[in-house]
Amino acid sequence: MSGVADKSDVHHIGAGHQLSPPPPWYRQRWVLWTSLLLLLLLAVIVFAVIHNNDAKAAAAKRALAAVKPSVSATVATAKKGSIGIYLDAIGTVTPVYTASITAQASGVLTSVHYSEGQFVQKGAALIDIDRRPYQAQLMQAEGALERDTNILAQAQMDLGRYRTAWAGNGINKQLLDDQEKIVLQDQGTVKNDQGTVNYDRVQLSYCHISAPIAGRVGLRLVDPGNVVQESAGTVLVVITQVQPITVIFTLPEDSLAQVQARMRKMHTLPVEAWDHAQTTKIASGKLQTIDNQIDTTTGTVKLRALFDNKNGALFPNQFVNTRLLVNTLDGVTLVPTNAIQHNGQVAFLYVVTNGTASVRNITTGVADAGMTAVQGVNPGEVVATSSFDKLQPESKVVVSKQASLANPAESNTP
Repeated sequence: MSGVADKSDVHHIGAGHQLSPPPPWYRQRWVLWTSLLLLLLLAVIVFAVIHNNDAKAAAAKRALAAVKPSVSATVATAKKGSIGIYLDAIGTVTPVYTASITAQASGVLTSVHYSEGQFVQKGAALIDIDRRPYQAQLMQAEGALERDTNILAQAQMDLGRYRTAWAGNGINKQLLDDQEKIVLQDQGTVKNDQGTVNYDRVQLSYCHISAPIAGRVGLRLVDPGNVVQESAGTVLVVITQVQPITVIFTLPEDSLAQVQARMRKMHTLPVEAWDHAQTTKIASGKLQTIDNQIDTTTGTVKLRALFDNKNGALFPNQFVNTRLLVNTLDGVTLVPTNAIQHNGQVAFLYVVTNGTASVRNITTGVADAGMTAVQGVNPGEVVATSSFDKLQPESKVVVSKQASLANPAESNTP
């Protein structure tokens, strides 16, 4: 009976398709696992989104770096050459000769023959002083000389007669001796008169003033009609020799040995005179001499350089910058000075290779005329000379102008 009843119960359940609800613990576990799966899926989605954004940002950066804008710059090519070592100093243009002419005779100025700023030759007429008083004085001296010369001739003639008479015992010895002394006295008088004549001739010559040297005349200091005095010391005209002309400059005593050694080897050293701003060379000359002593108050020594000054560019008492060449370095690598950059104590260049810039550290040496001797760059390499505020390592460079090393100033244009 019980077995039959069990079967009927099973049949009843299957026929109605009704299941009893799961127990509570089963429902809780199912909700927990579902939530965990959802959270895991959400984390995977967030990670994928973030990773995708990072990849896109990195790709954008790489693309941006790949299309970095080019930099327009001027460049120059390093070359192998020679460069001079100079000693720089401030100098003063000094004439070889300066003549300040004063009056050596007193009187009225009758003529002034020169013009202000005129170049005169040696012996050219400058000034005339009234010569008539000196001509009259000379005439008096010449008259006295002529009179005393004739007195001497008469005394000598009498002496000849006395000697003849003495030879014939016609006079005594005392008369002969007296006449001989008279002749000697007259000779002294004639000599004195001759000296007076010579002196008066010199005084007369002072009335005509001529140029003692060739040079340039300064401003006119006197005019015709002015009265000048011999003892006043008034300067009538100043003449300065300007061709050739010299420049006197000073160097530290520590440089003296270097200059002397070079002088013994080369006998003369080139000297350049530059303007106040050191942008224009005025003239080229040569070292003439070194002073014979060092100034103990300044520790410097004076040197004199000689310049032809054919174009008159050097003017007396003008201040100039001098450059004395003491040595020449041959076979060094030269680059424009304006291509060299500094980062603290480190000097570097931007070297352009196949249109790309790279930084090259260098060691600098002697600089002259816009060029610098360097180590660390080979002759033939191209270096940037502008646009340093835009240049970076690996920058693409578009050459706007090729600077000439003969004129490095061209590379200043950005």
